[in-house]
Amino acid sequence: MAHIRSRKHSKPVHLLALLAASVPAAGMAQQTTTLPTVTVKEAPEVPYKADKSANEKMTAPLVDTPKTIQIIKKEVLEEQGAVTLMEALRNTPGITMQMGENGNTSAGDTFQLRGFSLQQNTFVDGIRDLGAVTRDTFNLEQVEIVKGAAGAETGRGAASGFINLISKQAHLGDESSASGTVGTASRKRATVDLNKQLSETSAFRLNAMVQDSGVDGRDYVENKGYGVGLSYVTGLGTPTRVHLFSQHLRQDNVPDGGIPAIGYAGYTTAIGPKVRRENFYGSVNDREKVDADMFTVKVEHDLGERTTIRNTTRYGRTTMDRTLTGVNTGNTGISTAGPQSAWTVNRSRQRVDQENSILANQTSVNTAFNTGGVQHSLAAGVELLHEKQSSFDHGTATAPAANLYNPNPFETMGNFGGRTGGITGGTTNTISVYAFDDAKLNDRWSINGGARIDVYKLNTDNVTAAGVRTLLEDSRSLVSWSVGSVYKPAENGSVYVSYATSATPPGTSNFQLNTSTTNQANSTLDPQKTDTVELGTKWELLNKRLNVAAAVFRTENDGQTSQDAVTGQTFQYGKTRVQGLELSAVGQITNFWQITAGLAKTSTKALSQRSRNATTGVVTVTDGVRWSPDLTATVWSSYQLDKLTLGLGARYTSEQKRVVTVGGTGNVPNIPSSWVADAMVAYQLTDKVSLRLNVYNLFDKEYLMALNNGGGRLALGLPRSAALTANVKF
Repeated sequence: MAHIRSRKHSKPVHLLALLAASVPAAGMAQQTTTLPTVTVKEAPEVPYKADKSANEKMTAPLVDTPKTIQIIKKEVLEEQGAVTLMEALRNTPGITMQMGENGNTSAGDTFQLRGFSLQQNTFVDGIRDLGAVTRDTFNLEQVEIVKGAAGAETGRGAASGFINLISKQAHLGDESSASGTVGTASRKRATVDLNKQLSETSAFRLNAMVQDSGVDGRDYVENKGYGVGLSYVTGLGTPTRVHLFSQHLRQDNVPDGGIPAIGYAGYTTAIGPKVRRENFYGSVNDREKVDADMFTVKVEHDLGERTTIRNTTRYGRTTMDRTLTGVNTGNTGISTAGPQSAWTVNRSRQRVDQENSILANQTSVNTAFNTGGVQHSLAAGVELLHEKQSSFDHGTATAPAANLYNPNPFETMGNFGGRTGGITGGTTNTISVYAFDDAKLNDRWSINGGARIDVYKLNTDNVTAAGVRTLLEDSRSLVSWSVGSVYKPAENGSVYVSYATSATPPGTSNFQLNTSTTNQANSTLDPQKTDTVELGTKWELLNKRLNVAAAVFRTENDGQTSQDAVTGQTFQYGKTRVQGLELSAVGQITNFWQITAGLAKTSTKALSQRSRNATTGVVTVTDGVRWSPDLTATVWSSYQLDKLTLGLGARYTSEQKRVVTVGGTGNVPNIPSSWVADAMVAYQLTDKVSLRLNVYNLFDKEYLMALNNGGGRLALGLPRSAALTANVKF
């Protein structure tokens, strides 16, 4: 179990000591030799702390990398019982969750960082991940969050950063574990992690998960599915290594459309009390079926001690088949005719039938060399990428209005029927070349930088049910780069300044180009440009057991569409500016006291953004960015007392604005500030068996977790809940 830590030396240390004490004495019977005393010190074990990114493009240690990077290791996820990516990301400040448009709810992981969406900026082992899926943590070694414009690392997008999920891989040595979890809301989950050494140079690993759970505070909502991660590696410990790994996820959920916002502060459409938080306004026949598969082959070869070449090929495919019935609470959404017990709320049905696929090939080289007294760590490569998305039409289906305070999920709903032949689709093809260099000028100074060129082509291919086809195309080259200077006032610390860029071409969020002159996806528009300037410092304290960092940053995204107040003509002079301060601390305070904490204080503004109604001439000015809190903070800490481990954490999010237009009104205007506390108690029964109890929302705070863009529908955070997990090693 993650939080029970051995202080013993590893087997290699014992073998080294034994070898030093038993140097062959054959042939030396007549001579006595006294060997010098050798003291072997084991490096301190720091479960929360990472020293280096798993991303091969980042060649320097984290303390010497001039940008904000947070790594959430599996030990933290296990202690917290975090099973989804969104739960894992609670450990980093600045990330918020979205709900979707009026009458709809976004599928899969939908969140934003520092005012910009991350939905298309999630990667698995350095390769872009597609598909509307709620990602699970069962096959993750760690989660890496890189903040600030990151086009040089990822290509298109990444205006505020990206997330890189690192998969579990087979390794030498036998190591196996299993866990079973039961909890409130009929939570049931089991995982297994089996690593088997097959020979001196090869190993196999199996990670698997199965779950069948309800959702605390919600009727009828279910999260059900299973996952398998497979990894085989040969050539371990040799110059040539071959990795074969895959991941397969199946989900069969009952999705949640949220509840009406009536009764919450600012809701003006109807006057009445709040509905029960447990009310389910969908249908028992609603479903969310996801099949997600990815297959990867990676070959590594060492050309000497300082140079490694790699080739990685991946194919991934995700399908989503979802029917969701949600409340529609616009101006006429709630009917207050008759007694309150007869009030109704309109509902709408949404069908998502979507396929995403990706084929990627990366060839890269990492090498180290000296030129004129300068030590270089170089990473360079070429990436070929083909991405495709297809959404299939099913027409429309009706849903009767629901009783506002006593909805009936067994009512008969309209049927979407089969596919109509209409398809909304798009593909992107990208050829990329990149290079990064960490140049150490001397013991004090280094320069870290890189650049990437993407030759990019997007094709939108839409077909209506009547067979009318629309083809749109956008081809261009994108250039992104970053540079940073690092000064080390001491061996364990650094001070840095950096500058980074990214480019977001039209239509990249959903593979859809548009012919409207006012639409940001119009292919005649220039890519949005994002620049980030960052000044920071990083230190390894307490014998390098604790990482602390502080950074001030400013990110500006330029090239957003805006309209002239008089003529209505569209120009690209709209901007979003985000600036602020971020603090973090990760590692050990003592051998038994772990901590991970972060705080982000930001200011997010929209500049020169206005739209003009072509009919009325009314001009709307936008001066803010939705769902961008000024202050977010998170802390998780655990302390070991012999066989007992105690954990406590808290998260704070300040107010998130929904209304960001000058003079804008209507329905719930914002998500109020909130804080939530969680706790954990674990006990090591034997060397192989441990128990862990997690309690979430310890003080049973009611808080808004997400609000739709119209302000009439919301999702509440989970009430107080608990989960008991048994962990077994064998």
